[in-house]
Amino acid sequence: MSRRQRSNIVLGLILVLVGAWFLAQQFFPELRLWESLNLDWPFYAILFWIFLLLVALLLGAPGLAVPATVVAGIGALLYWQESTGNWESWAYAWTLIPGFVGLGLILAGLLEGNLRAGLRRGGGLVVLSVILFAVFASTLGGPEWLGAYWPALLILIGAWFIVRAFLRR
Repeated sequence: MSRRQRSNIVLGLILVLVGAWFLAQQFFPELRLWESLNLDWPFYAILFWIFLLLVALLLGAPGLAVPATVVAGIGALLYWQESTGNWESWAYAWTLIPGFVGLGLILAGLLEGNLRAGLRRGGGLVVLSVILFAVFASTLGGPEWLGAYWPALLILIGAWFIVRAFLRR
């Protein structure tokens, strides 16, 4: 059996099971467990992440880890903002999205069995995201980790890129 056939079978089984669950809830309302949990709306994005990650694992498609991690990260950000009421933080929190992509690449590398390649592909995005977050948060009313020294960080990063350009073959 080819990989594509296995993927179609797994995806078909997932859809049949999810459809059967929702159909059963139509006839047996007591099966609607999530209504009694009283979850905030961003939590559903995190649940969708779990679903995407399961599909990635079952289908043998590690590339799905990237969108799954982005969905989970944004869901976690929105969940935090909903629970704290700190919606202004979106002015700098968006800088974490490239880091979510980087984490997804690292996770995809782990699922492929090549963690080193995943770290190489995603590690730079995570570092860049943390730096952007620190700079934007310091200037836009978030945690002031860098204080007045954030321009020095930009100078160091620029110098690092210049040196790296000369060190490459």
